[in-house]
Amino acid sequence: MVRAGAHGEEEQQALEYNVVTIGWNEIPDLRNVKDRSTLKKLYSSYHPNKTPMHIARVVGQIWDFAKEIKRGDLVALPLKTQSSIAIGKIKEDYEFEELSPNIKHIRKVEWLKIIPRSEFDQDLLYSLGAFSTVCEIKRNNAEKRISDMLHEKKQDVPIDISDDGLDTETEIPPVRIEKIDLEQHAKDQIIKYIMAKFSGHGLARLIESILQVQGYITLKSEPGKDGGVDILAGSGQLGFDHPNICVQIKSSSSPVDVRILRELQGVMQKVGAAQGLLVSWGGFTKDAVQESKNLFFSIRLWHQGDIIDEIIKNYQKFNDELKAELPLKQIWTLVDEMN
Repeated sequence: MVRAGAHGEEEQQALEYNVVTIGWNEIPDLRNVKDRSTLKKLYSSYHPNKTPMHIARVVGQIWDFAKEIKRGDLVALPLKTQSSIAIGKIKEDYEFEELSPNIKHIRKVEWLKIIPRSEFDQDLLYSLGAFSTVCEIKRNNAEKRISDMLHEKKQDVPIDISDDGLDTETEIPPVRIEKIDLEQHAKDQIIKYIMAKFSGHGLARLIESILQVQGYITLKSEPGKDGGVDILAGSGQLGFDHPNICVQIKSSSSPVDVRILRELQGVMQKVGAAQGLLVSWGGFTKDAVQESKNLFFSIRLWHQGDIIDEIIKNYQKFNDELKAELPLKQIWTLVDEMN
């Protein structure tokens, strides 16, 4: 696993440039660094006030990225901008190339597939939820199972969460399971529940409820052929005011491509909607995401993560019937950031 910033700052560029990258851009080219002790001295020279534990943790991750990852290895990039994980294959050794001010340390990648988080078993999500920027995911035959997912094979594997399966080769104990991102873990649980309880047309019912508590008057299509319109939503007491929205919902686990985005534009013209909302449970291809940036004033994209965020934001306004179908409780916990 290689992350692209705490908030996914570099993930779109990583997908566009076909690379994985890490931060620590103040550190120069690592190709001539031959051992960990040299790397530790180099890092310490730029961060003299960091604790030995912090230095050991960071140096271990930088070393793994530059020296331990091999050509042909599978790599997972958890995405922040959509609720999916990009899977690729490492093509080249470590390189130092300034692709942008925030992308310098790189490994070239062939991106194979973007897979919704809901398709991963919970034990894999535990491992992929570690705070580390770089770590090896190997518990419960992870590489084989993810390879099977790429080829759409189904494999039953006993789930064991007693060990986190991380191996960063650092001088400190590996990150334990209690160091996972608890917020993301909770969202993953909600995603799994929605996938089981609101599949198919049930997802349209859930999206309609979100729009209704936001003040829209809605018209939902019945199951069957809908002509590309799942929900129409308008403002005002009768729904005649602006904004008026044409909503198209895709409940499958496959990412929506740019063709569907363009089809929605045509449907919007047909029904006279000024704005469109494209909801995809399986997320979006990078081309669809890229083209949507040019449609900022007319179309929005919602993926799994956006749906969960909207549910959490509006949950107290839902009717009792929906709350009973989707029982959630708010809790508070300390932020556990690894510094």
